[in-house]
Order: sequence, then structure tokens, then C-alpha cells
Amino acid sequence: MLFALGLISLFTGYVASNLELYSQRLAKGAWFYKQDGDAPIDIWKSRYSISYYGCSERGPRFASAVNVRSSNGYLLIATSGGLNQQRTGITDAVVVARILNATLVVPELDHHSFWKDDSDFFDIFDVKWFISYLAKDVTVVKRVPEKVMRLMGKPPYTMRVPRKSEPEYYLDQVLPVLLRRRVLQLTKFDYRLANDLDEELQKLRCRVNYHALRFTKPIRNFGQKLVVRMRKMARRFVAVHLRFEPDMLAFSGCYYGGGDKERYELAEIRKRWATLPELIPDEERTRGRCPLTPHEVGLMLRALGFKNDTYLYVASGEVYGGEKTLQPLKELFPNFYTKEIVAGDELKPFLPYSSRLAAIDYVVCDESDVFVANNNGNMAKILAGSRRYMGHKRTIRPNAKRLGALFQARNKMDWDTFSRKVKSCQSGFMGEPEEVRPGRGEFHEYPSSCICKTPFNHSNFIEKYNNHTSSANPSLLDSR
Repeated sequence: MLFALGLISLFTGYVASNLELYSQRLAKGAWFYKQDGDAPIDIWKSRYSISYYGCSERGPRFASAVNVRSSNGYLLIATSGGLNQQRTGITDAVVVARILNATLVVPELDHHSFWKDDSDFFDIFDVKWFISYLAKDVTVVKRVPEKVMRLMGKPPYTMRVPRKSEPEYYLDQVLPVLLRRRVLQLTKFDYRLANDLDEELQKLRCRVNYHALRFTKPIRNFGQKLVVRMRKMARRFVAVHLRFEPDMLAFSGCYYGGGDKERYELAEIRKRWATLPELIPDEERTRGRCPLTPHEVGLMLRALGFKNDTYLYVASGEVYGGEKTLQPLKELFPNFYTKEIVAGDELKPFLPYSSRLAAIDYVVCDESDVFVANNNGNMAKILAGSRRYMGHKRTIRPNAKRLGALFQARNKMDWDTFSRKVKSCQSGFMGEPEEVRPGRGEFHEYPSSCICKTPFNHSNFIEKYNNHTSSANPSLLDSR
């Protein structure tokens, strides 16, 4: 009996001590990086993601949307840029309509940007779903009624608001014009609303971005078809958003090792923007403002622990230097796939439309096990925010400021040293739930107001703890 009691006390004491340690880790998400330092992490999935979930429900005091007759007028929005830049504009347009107590007309997409895509809103997004999902927040209509347009007798009044404008600006400067004109169009509408807003308005941003803006059925189905094909080849895969187009590189003002030919070609492209300042490439790299090259992306992933047999889905446009630029990445990861490779001839109906192609890439990247970008552009930010909201799926953001110097010194150290230093550089940039303080960074990338933490529950905790330990070491759980 004494021997049995001794075994029981030993068992309960061991489990209790482990429970205490593990509960401290759950209670303090930042503990992992502050305390563990360079300790190994699961590169495929965050151990803390299970404790967080997206929450964007409207609060009890958030009044229902006013009907068309009671609104202050019709608000038209002309978005700007590529698909994901326009997505931020559409999201903010709904919030602005709410602030102004206006009826929102389905936003107009940009047909004149660099991408030259004549797709309309209904070609990319599910309009009926968009209108119905937002019905309790903002009244949305497909067009201004003809009767109202006839009464106006002239085109809608247009104006452009400053970037990152506060709600007060819209109430003081825009609302009087809307009340007087009844129909108002805001042009070049991208990032025209402040980053920090009231929590209920931030939650509305999330309802728009992560729920109301649903792609059309053909785009959703085609994107999911590519995901299924990737998963048939591999149980899990990494999606890489690779922005390495000539115009993007020219705009960055950085140097990528292509000699005088590269310097001349990018300088010629840079002349398109008369207002761009002269930049010193080495200084831009030191500041972390240069996108990683495909080779650098591959080196970072291998150094973090992704093996040679990992499957990559690469979402990109025209890559400067073509196959020669991509070859080092393909050598590091031979299982290299793009939408063109996975889809083949089935992609032809989408080829004339850059925004629809970008939407397909968005679907696949959002569904991937790991997402990494070589840049900090709009698609990288929007996807990072979506993946955080949808369960903190592993999202790697390159620490370009520290990695730049490390890549330059690569030949001065052995692989193990390089790998260790890369892991150290990326500590805090791996998509863990509490890497960034709430309220810091771009809201579209860090939607902190819309992410909640599950309350501590002992029974749930025991189950999660057992699942974690059994997947890590089944024999350990059996012995306990």
C-alpha cells in the first residue's frame, strides 16, 4: 500500500509541476521568446495558436444600419492600386459610410493602375453576399437610383481626402458636402482612414475584410482546386508571396547584385516617378527596406529548418531576371510550384485579368500551412492579418533589417552558424500570437481588436496538454 501511495504521489506531483509550467506559458504568450531565447519551435504551427480566435461580433450598443431614406446620402468610392490595395480601400469605405450615416454604393475598382485590369467588383467579389452580410452595419446598394441622378442634373461631386484621415475629419469636412450634394464620390480611396479607430469600428473592419469580402464562386472553387492538388502531392506546403517585378525593384531603390545592366534598367524604370528621391542602395538595405531575393528567401527557409523535400507554392508576377533569378530557390526547394504549373491550361480563362489571378493566389496562400513573403506589401499585410484572425496559422515575416547584414556575411561562416543566426534574427517574426503589442503596426496586418483569447479552463487545458505531449512524444504520455 505504501509503495502504491508513493507511486501516486510521484505521478500527481510530476503532472502538477508540468501543468504549472505549461499554464504559465499559455498565460504569457511572449514568454516563449523572452525566456526560451533561441529554443527550437515548431516551424509548421504555433504551439499557442489554439488559445486565440477571431472575434468581430458587433456589440449590443452598435446600432443597426439606417435605411436609404433615413441616410445622409449616397457615398461612391473609387478605389486605387492592385487587388489588395483596393481591398483595404473597400474595407475602409464601409467604415466611412458608417461614420457618415450614408448609403454605400458598391465600390468602383481601379481600371487605370499599372495592372490594367478592367474587372469590376462583381467579377471578383460576391456582390449579393457583400450586401446581405453587411445589412445590419451599413446599407449597400448596387447603384444610385436613376431618379436621384435625374434630380441632380449633373455628375456626382468628387473630392479626395488626405491619407489616414481621422473620423472627425469626415464628420467636419466630408459630411457637410454629402448633406448638400446628396451624392458624393471619394477618389483614389486607399489608406484614407486612420489606423487607430474605436473598437467597434475596428471590428466592423474585420467583418468586412474577413467575412463580407468573399470572392466569386468561380475564383473560390478554382483556388480550392489548386489547394487540393497541392495537398495530394504533400500533406502540408509553404506558400511564398514573391514580389520581384522590375517596377517594384526600381521603386525600392535597392541593388540586387545584377551589375551595371541591373543599375541601368532599374534606373530607367524609376524615371516614371518624377517625385521619387535619390536613394543609396546600401543604406536602404541597412534599414531593412529591400525585398529579399528568391535565393535569400530559400536560404532563410532552409536555415529555419524547412527541408529540401518541402513543397513550395510560389505566388508571383513577372520575376526580374526570369528563370536565372529563380534557379537558386529551385535548387534549394526542387518541389517548386506556381498556379501556372498546378493549373496548366485550366488557367487560360483567368490569364487576361491580373486581379483575378491575384485572387487565386490569395486563396491558395491563405489555405497554406505556412505563409512567407519577401516583402511588406499590401498582399503580405492583408494575408498576415487574415491568417492571424483565422487561427494564427504560421506566418513568417522576414526581419529584413537584421537578415540583410547576415546574408552579406554568409560566406564568412559555416552553415550551422548561419542557421543559428537566422533563427535568432527571426525570433519574434514567426507569427506567434503576442509578438506585437495590441495597437502597434498596421491594423490590416495586426487586427488586435478582433482577436480574443480563450479563458483558462482546466478540463480543456488537460486535453490540449495531452494532445500536445502525445504528438510530440507518444511514449512520454503513455509512461505518465
